[in-house]
Amino acid sequence: MRVRKITVKLKASPYNVLIEHGLLRQVGGQIARKLRKAPSFTVVVTSSRIRQLWGEELQSGLKNAKLKFEFAEIDDGEPAKNLANVESVLRTFSRLGMDRNSLVIAFGGGVIGDSVGFAASIYMRGIRVVHVPTTLLAQVDAAIGGKTGVNLLEGKNLVGTFHQPMLVLIDPNVLKTLSEREFRAGLFEVIKCGVIRDKALFEFFEDHLASVLRRDQAALMRIISDSVKIKAKIVAADEREGGLRRILNFGHTIGHALEAESGYKKFLHGEAVGWGMLAAAKIGVSSGITPVKVAQRIAHLVSSLGSLPALTASEENILRLIQADKKTIVGVPHFILATRIGRVEITDKVKPSMIEAAIRELRESSALQSGIQS
Repeated sequence: MRVRKITVKLKASPYNVLIEHGLLRQVGGQIARKLRKAPSFTVVVTSSRIRQLWGEELQSGLKNAKLKFEFAEIDDGEPAKNLANVESVLRTFSRLGMDRNSLVIAFGGGVIGDSVGFAASIYMRGIRVVHVPTTLLAQVDAAIGGKTGVNLLEGKNLVGTFHQPMLVLIDPNVLKTLSEREFRAGLFEVIKCGVIRDKALFEFFEDHLASVLRRDQAALMRIISDSVKIKAKIVAADEREGGLRRILNFGHTIGHALEAESGYKKFLHGEAVGWGMLAAAKIGVSSGITPVKVAQRIAHLVSSLGSLPALTASEENILRLIQADKKTIVGVPHFILATRIGRVEITDKVKPSMIEAAIRELRESSALQSGIQS
C-alpha cells in the first residue's frame, strides 16, 4: 500500500501528513529526507506503554537514519495535561542539552501531542517537532493543525500556542493495540468531520460501520485520510482559528465543559465530544438551525458506537464552565450547529434555556440507559 500524502498548505510553514500501514519503521528515513542537515539531537517523548508496545519499531528506523536520539517518558492521561507536566518536559530538554537545532518527536496520543508540542513551542522560543500519533483521535485530529496546549482546573486547553509541526507521520497499524474504548473515542471525531464538511465521509461511516469497528485496513485508511484532508483544508484557510477553523469545534463547547466538570477523569476527550454532538443536535433543532432528520442521523450514528460514560452534570455547572470556554466571547457562547450533513454554521444566538434543556434531556436518557444496563 503506497504512502498517502496530504499537504497542509500554510503560506509560512507548509508540511506533509504521511499515512501508511507500517510507516513507523520509516520515521527516521522520512525525517532525514525532510531535513538537509541532521538535527543536533532528537528526543522522543512518549508514554511507558507506547514505548513498550511500539518503541522498538520506531527506534530501529531512527537508528537506520543515523539520528542521535533518546527516549523520554511522561504520563499520557488527561489529568496529566497540565503545566507541571510541561515543565517536566522542558527540564528534560535542558538536561539532555537540546538546542535550537534539536528535534522533538511527539510519540503518543492527543495529550502527549498537545503537551509536547506546547513544550517545543516555548523551549528556546521554539524548536522543531514531528508528530507520530498513536491513537485514532490524534491521527484524525489532534496531531494536525499546530494547536498545542494544556488544561487548567478552570477549563480545557486554556493555556497554549500555535506551533506547526515539521511533519506528521501516521501508521494505522499502531491502532491494533488501542483499547476498544480509546478507538471508539476517536471515531466521534471522525463523525464530527463528516458533519461539518464531508457528507460522503459521514455516509461511508453509516454504510460501513461494521468494517470500521473491526478496524479493517481499507476502512481505517479511508476514514483517517478523509478526516486529515478536511482538517488540512480548514487549517490552511484559517491557521489561527479566526473564522472557518472554529467549525472544528462542533460538539466541543459542551464537551469541554463536561471534561472540566469531571476533573478530566471521567470522559475520554472523544466521549465528551460525543455527548457534545448529541447536545448540539438538540440545540440545533430547538434553535431552528438543524432539521429534525439531520439531528436524528447525527444522534443515531453517535449512539451506534455504544453507550457513553454516564452524564450526571448539572445544567448550572455546564453553563458556568461554558463561560470559561475559549469559544465564549464577551460572555456570549458560540455554538457550531449543523444545517445539513456536511455543513454547519456558527451562531451566538443559543439561549441558556436551550442549553439547559439539552443537558437535562441527555442526563435523563443517560440515567435511563444506565438503569437498563444494570
